[in-house]
Amino acid sequence: MSFPRRRFLRGAAASLAAAAVPALVRSAGAQSWPNRPVRLVVGYPPGGGADATARVVASRLSEMWPQQVVIENRAGAGGNIANEVGAHAAPDGYTILFSPSPIAVSRLLFPSLTYEPMMDFAPVSLVGTYPNLLVIAKSSPVQSLQEFIANAKASPGKVTYASPGVGSIPHLTGELFKHMAKVNLTHVPYRGVAAGAMNDLLAGRIDCMFNTTASLLQFHRSGQVRGLAVTTRERFAGAPEIPTVAESGVPGFNVISWYGLFAPAKTPREIVEKIQKDTALLLREPAIQARFEPLGVEAASSTPEELAGLMQAELELWGPIIKSANIKGE
Repeated sequence: MSFPRRRFLRGAAASLAAAAVPALVRSAGAQSWPNRPVRLVVGYPPGGGADATARVVASRLSEMWPQQVVIENRAGAGGNIANEVGAHAAPDGYTILFSPSPIAVSRLLFPSLTYEPMMDFAPVSLVGTYPNLLVIAKSSPVQSLQEFIANAKASPGKVTYASPGVGSIPHLTGELFKHMAKVNLTHVPYRGVAAGAMNDLLAGRIDCMFNTTASLLQFHRSGQVRGLAVTTRERFAGAPEIPTVAESGVPGFNVISWYGLFAPAKTPREIVEKIQKDTALLLREPAIQARFEPLGVEAASSTPEELAGLMQAELELWGPIIKSANIKGE
């Protein structure tokens, strides 16, 4: 079975977006927007990478508008609680969803959702991109990804890997790695690094972990874990000493995760354009980029059409993986 390689922004993004982005009606009230606080809904708990990144954006937008942008954490169900809040909110610009890339494939993982990711949102802008990391405990004798792959092939099914949950992008990344590296690893899902995954990794109860830079980079920098590889095609600027999966024996491997802003479908186009424009402006500020750096996130904006194209690319990459591994969200 062959899986399509991911391309960051496809040349056909504009045509894909025509189908993905709902028609946006114009409103006379858009000229005075915002005239009251705006809520930024985040599907993950306070203190995590998504929450920390969203707070940087919310703080700066509050200064730019000026109206308070309030973070509303609606954690649970792999981000779907927040996604449903965002999808069913009034399309007036006062509810914005801050979501990572799993939103694009949520329908494939959770068939009973009450929203359609490609129809019930107006994509606004990309916020930032980040790789996932494959790490092992510093005490492990394994020194490279090549050695890790060799050990896994010698003991099929006995090498375990942790992720922050079934259906998460790190989980899907691990399944793609298994396919492309031709190894048999056993998945052990957790509810995040703080929910026992790091303790079990350091204690040797699991062999490795796929997770985000926001979750793992600090542990790599402190010497508690050894970063074997980053999942992006190019080395990550925030940790250039860590090689890529592609250069370490798995040619063509490339997974880029991202955060994006979404409004409810039918939000007036003028409001979507204002949010996009102001987001692009703040992401170019060196001070914002510096605040993203410890989180392992590279600031990156996009047009609504480009973000719609990214969602389609996620479906093309992960759809076959989800089907082949029979992955069901929890």
